[in-house]
Order: sequence, then structure tokens, then C-alpha cells
Amino acid sequence: MFTIEQIKAAHSKVKSGADFPAYVKDLKKLGVLYYDHFVSDGHTSYFGNSGLSLSGDAKYPEMEVAKKASLTELQNALKIHQAGKTDYPTFCRQAVESGVEKWKVNMIGMTCIYYDLAGNEMLTEQIPDV
Repeated sequence: MFTIEQIKAAHSKVKSGADFPAYVKDLKKLGVLYYDHFVSDGHTSYFGNSGLSLSGDAKYPEMEVAKKASLTELQNALKIHQAGKTDYPTFCRQAVESGVEKWKVNMIGMTCIYYDLAGNEMLTEQIPDV
């Protein structure tokens, strides 16, 4: 069983997109099976075994998600973020501007799937092992 405090402690180690694989590995160790991160305000819902689910609070003022999704813009934002060239708030702003409503991180399949406002899958990334 995991707590929001444990998740916050794991998240505190993340400084850029380059740290994301280690963060996912830490959450997996805590027992998180997957989570949904809503980019418009930064709240996240975490899910574990036996129906366990916890939700975090909004992390920043709500941003409007672009109604027209752009895979190219998302890929560009990801490339520079994963190289450690942007911070998390900047990446979130770029994600909503590219039309991302949420991303789902699956610890079992080690994937991160980005969705637009209509619930369409924009991109699936394999999370590298650390």
C-alpha cells in the first residue's frame, strides 16, 4: 500500500524529463500499478492492487488544453524535456498547448500514453529501464 506522502517524496527527486524513468521505477516499488496525470491543473490519480486509488491535489492554476491536438508539437516538447532542457512546469505548458489532456503511465507495461481532449491516443512511449 502506498501513500500520497511516499509519492511526493519520490517525485521530489525529479528535476527534468531525464529523471522520469527512475521516478516510475520508484513508484512501481511502492506498489503503484498506473496513474493518470491531468495536465490542465496537475492533479494525478494513482491506482494499485485491491482497488486502491488515491488522488493528489491540483499543482498549479488551471490551463486550457488546446482543442486541436498536434503530435508534432508534443514530440518536440518531449524531445527537449527528456534531454533535460526544460523543467516540469514548462513541459506541462507545452503539453496543453499541443492538445494533451492527460497522460497515463503504466508500470506493468512500462508505457506512457498521451491523450487528447476527445480521449484519443496521441502517442505511446516505452519507458526505458534504469
